[in-house]
Amino acid sequence: MNQTKQISPEQIPQQAFDWYDEYAHGEINRRTFLTRLGSLSVAGLSLGLISSALIPNYAKAEQISFNDPDIKATYQTFDSPNGHGKGNGYLVMPNNLDGKAATVLVVHENRGLNPYVKDVARRLAKQGFIAFAPDALFPLGGYPGNDDEGRAMQRSLERDKIEQDFMAAATWLKQHEKGTGKLGVVGFCFGGYISNLLAAAMPGEIDAAVPYYGTPAETELQSNVKGPLLIHFAEQDKRVNATWEAYEKVLTANNAKFEAHVYTGAQHGFHNDSTSRYSPKDAELSWQRTLIFFKQHLG
Repeated sequence: MNQTKQISPEQIPQQAFDWYDEYAHGEINRRTFLTRLGSLSVAGLSLGLISSALIPNYAKAEQISFNDPDIKATYQTFDSPNGHGKGNGYLVMPNNLDGKAATVLVVHENRGLNPYVKDVARRLAKQGFIAFAPDALFPLGGYPGNDDEGRAMQRSLERDKIEQDFMAAATWLKQHEKGTGKLGVVGFCFGGYISNLLAAAMPGEIDAAVPYYGTPAETELQSNVKGPLLIHFAEQDKRVNATWEAYEKVLTANNAKFEAHVYTGAQHGFHNDSTSRYSPKDAELSWQRTLIFFKQHLG
């Protein structure tokens, strides 16, 4: 039996979730993370059980098959003159599209275009959107197949060039021949930051932004944000939540259109269905709000 099926999120101490967040964001290395987990005294739960429950298992994350007859997925390259020169991503379109459709940029976490984020793009296409999920790791050969290596690769790239690549991807997608010219963006963790960044750096291009547990753009850019934004927070996500009070004041002063939701008891990454941080009810509620938001503002 798969070990991850023997443990529920309620059995995992909050400390373990907090340490995993530090590990996933490069604040501690894998050895330190596992050493800390080993120090926990949890009845009936081994180090192996807890660590395997926290580390993503992407076999769980496929809600929409890449063979689904309602969609068509391809890889597309775009120009990024201010970034790495060229970018590449996963484009998913509704099959047999009659006319045009609104477009949505999907932005991954801090580890490249993993299977979970590709599945999110397929979910959007299944709902009638043209979805495009760029891979920040394309200049290095793309997502390597495991998150540890992916995180190290993403950290090795210049942050500014990665940001420029996503801006170029947004421009490319907004101009897609099958698009309506309406562009949304949804991102998770690092992708939540990129969603906030695009709303600030490209306010005239982004028609709707949905950051999931993402930090805001640099202070000097925040006053550009006009919205609309739909912002999702996890109650237990102290690192990201600490940035919200100041950002909310800026958005309010800007008269920006925004709404924010805090999901009680949820962990950072609650939408990602490949780990024990996943909260099905919060993921579903936030996703339904996201779809309604995109349909309202993108048509």
